Amino acid sequence: MATTVTGEIGAEGRRVAAASNLSARLARSWRRNGAGYLFLTPWLIGFFGLTLGPTLASLYLSFTDYDLLTPPRWAGLKNYEYAFFQDERLRHALWVTFQYVIWAVPLKLAVALALAMALDRSVRGVGLYRAAFYLPSLLGASVAIALLWRLIFGADGLVNHLLFVILGIKGPGWVTHPDYALWTLIALAVWQFGSPMIIFLAGLRQIPQDLYEAASMDGAGPPRQFFRITLPLLAPVIFFNLVFQTIEAFKAFTQAFIVSGGRGGPVDSTLFYSLYLYIEAFENFRMGYASALAWLLLVIIGVFTALAFLTSRYWVYYEDEGR
Repeated sequence: MATTVTGEIGAEGRRVAAASNLSARLARSWRRNGAGYLFLTPWLIGFFGLTLGPTLASLYLSFTDYDLLTPPRWAGLKNYEYAFFQDERLRHALWVTFQYVIWAVPLKLAVALALAMALDRSVRGVGLYRAAFYLPSLLGASVAIALLWRLIFGADGLVNHLLFVILGIKGPGWVTHPDYALWTLIALAVWQFGSPMIIFLAGLRQIPQDLYEAASMDGAGPPRQFFRITLPLLAPVIFFNLVFQTIEAFKAFTQAFIVSGGRGGPVDSTLFYSLYLYIEAFENFRMGYASALAWLLLVIIGVFTALAFLTSRYWVYYEDEGR
């Protein structure tokens, strides 16, 4: 009996000692890192309150019938079944979005790379030129620029005025014609080349100039130097820009919303996926279905990003890999 009591007292002492040691470690950790945690508090509140919380809430709502006016009702996989097998307008929105991504991203990167190479030289006032070319990226996603774009490509806009003055012809209403409306948005996306251009400039500055000098001595001209030196060594930067711009293109919303008046017209020719999601959520009050669409978009972007990473091993060169 005495042995049992002694054992219990010993176990209790060990628990008290362990708790004391834990408290001491936590106190030492707080003294070392407390200031950092305090500075991180706004970010943590934002992450859990504005990112993680709404994300988990939307995952739950994607399995419900929810119209913003009544409590959500559990519906299981009903929303996903409707999206996969019945929603013809969703398939059209996907097709429009894929067209936008396939054309806008490569064209934007090509323009950005060409201008980065043109600005990658030490000439007087080059900093001013770089700032001027970067400006569209700061303004391009704004509502004001989208409204301006709508006026420029309207039936009586600047583009048609120039066509009439220079060529004597009158063009269509570019933003109101189903054959051309999407291309006006692609042109707006390409015009926002500033961000990838700056990244390309940083990449070009990392390429040793000795390689170009050696290639020139061997008789390689600018085209050969571009394909044999610039592109291979710039591949990691191209890859980064490609992934980032593809994700941004899939999420495009403001331009289509403003130019089409929030309807994706004419004839759904500018009905981006994100715009269709917005219409379902805030015009048709089908928040549960819109949440399911949001998660499907996340999966689509994840698949495209994964494919980019899987194929990168065949064309992206890293110096430290020795390939």
